[in-house]
Amino acid sequence: MKNFWIDCVIATLFVFFAMWGILKITQLNVFNAFDSIGTALGDMELTDYVFSGLRADPNVEENVVVVNIGRLTRREVAQEIQIISKYKPKVIGIDSFFDCVTGLRDTVNCPPLRDGLGNLMLSEAIKEAGNVVLVTKLLQKDSLSEGFDSLEISDQIFSEHAKGLAFANLDTEAAYQDDVKTCRALVPTEWVDGVQQYAFAVKMAMIYDSLKARKFLARKNYSEIINYRGNVVDLFGQTNYPQMFYTLDVSDVMTENFVPEMIKDKIVIFGFLGEELGDPSWSDKFYTPLNRKLAGKANPDMFGVVVHANIVSMILNEDYVDQMPEWQQYLMAFLICVLNVALFSIINTRYPIWYDGITKLVQLTQLILYTALMVLIFDWYTFKLNVTITLAAVALVGDIYEIYMSVFKNLLKKAQRGLLLTKKKEEVLTS
Repeated sequence: MKNFWIDCVIATLFVFFAMWGILKITQLNVFNAFDSIGTALGDMELTDYVFSGLRADPNVEENVVVVNIGRLTRREVAQEIQIISKYKPKVIGIDSFFDCVTGLRDTVNCPPLRDGLGNLMLSEAIKEAGNVVLVTKLLQKDSLSEGFDSLEISDQIFSEHAKGLAFANLDTEAAYQDDVKTCRALVPTEWVDGVQQYAFAVKMAMIYDSLKARKFLARKNYSEIINYRGNVVDLFGQTNYPQMFYTLDVSDVMTENFVPEMIKDKIVIFGFLGEELGDPSWSDKFYTPLNRKLAGKANPDMFGVVVHANIVSMILNEDYVDQMPEWQQYLMAFLICVLNVALFSIINTRYPIWYDGITKLVQLTQLILYTALMVLIFDWYTFKLNVTITLAAVALVGDIYEIYMSVFKNLLKKAQRGLLLTKKKEEVLTS
């Protein structure tokens, strides 16, 4: 029995070695041109189905209001801030930069500088509000250094009056701003030049309710999965969720078309929602798990400012997504693979004629079971049971085990017999 389990462990290590080899080959991207299905499914996760198909509609978030700034000038943004500030919000977040993108500070290369009075109005509006959080951007100027080494910040005339500065970077695999951006997670904090920087949503939540924000940070996860709760008004039906956040368009703010209770003591986040609500613009827009199309997505479904609103809502409601640590993923996959090897070994010994049919049925059953279990646990307990490695091991274990038994083990036995014969010859010669 001891030798049996040792053999199972060795076979399992052989399976994992084969998985590693397959992974290295696929990373060469030599088959990408022929893999249209893989390309379409590349930005999909099984848990996306929970967000888009299983969950009941959440209640409207009453503590967060999203305000559209469209293509407003700085003078007009100042007017929006002044109007909203009259109704005493607890925090105002502005998801927009007020600097010269080119780095050249002249009126030709930086047109906003032409309106000197408008810049003064915006600076004064931020100062008078006294509770404005401005965004920054994490930068890596030295490509050889690890992590971020600098920040892009709005001009000092604005940033010096802000209550806080926080980075707006979201965790995506996009190579550049206009690339396809799928956002499932955020990094709560980063260190830049020895100073800890907070994410935009975390900073707003900290000012609004420091206790809940610190509970969130106490989880000490480098990356957190965003537990999306909903979207703003979605005229084109790109998500399966209804409107989650109260939203004010530019015209609503300028005409003060809202009730004071909507703003008082709330978090109000200014950001781009198109030139007007319902604008299908792709600018600063992301794919999220709420997208109606789970695979081969055609249109991004959520503006960046709404992603930040979802993160704030998650923190304030303490509705986090827990996930299995990576070492547990490998341990689970290894143990299940060992049990599969043991089962397949018994089947091969007792029912060799039926081996292929039985093992394939066992593998298929397990793949369906583990996939369903992952989705259901995420839905019931908001816990991400990551079974990707387990699924890969189960899918490969049958064929890899046969290769191990027919090739590797036979070669090992042959080598052992060769060693025994050599040893006997040496004994005879010695005698």
